[in-house]
Amino acid sequence: MSPPHRLNTATLQQAVQALCERDPALAELVARDGIPPLWPRPEGFVTLARIVLEQQVSLESAASLFRRLDASIPGGLNPEPLMALGADGLRALGVTRQKAAYLFTIAEQVVEGRLELARLGALPDEEVLARLQRVPGVGPWTAQVYLLFALQRPDAWPPGDLALHRALRDVRALDRVPTSNEAVHLAQLWSPHRATAARILWHGYLKERKRSTEMT
Repeated sequence: MSPPHRLNTATLQQAVQALCERDPALAELVARDGIPPLWPRPEGFVTLARIVLEQQVSLESAASLFRRLDASIPGGLNPEPLMALGADGLRALGVTRQKAAYLFTIAEQVVEGRLELARLGALPDEEVLARLQRVPGVGPWTAQVYLLFALQRPDAWPPGDLALHRALRDVRALDRVPTSNEAVHLAQLWSPHRATAARILWHGYLKERKRSTEMT
């Protein structure tokens, strides 16, 4: 069995071109904002933990908390040091009760060998998602974000991502922000390049936020 396909700089550009030929609205975004970054993240526990911290909060606040944890935990944000600190120790550093429990459980499963993150890269998308979502605290959004950024799979799509939903509203000129199910349905048009479409939408959303901030 051949290894699953991963996006790289060259294949990302090819996917952008294919999407622009298919969808004039995405082509307009790319013409305005350029080709989006690949935004790769390393495979493994640190990336998965950071994605958990990013659940339902801004990237800025999640990044701030991540830096605090990585600097405050002896040994950094790795499974063994995190287990030694415990959920209560994480809460003392500013992690919510729920996310502290999630992080501790993920670290425990990694240390005990029940979650083998190093093996996920060789598995098909469906199996990766199934294995990740068996872990408490790793739902569809978290699993798909890991699939998209850490494993760089070309057709990943994170359901329930508010930034993507807002970008979809704008690119499709909708009168409201679509629901998660509606967004998944709309994104089907871009398969098998949904991960690239997501990058184009995020890139445009971030650029627009920056422009709006500079104008105020």
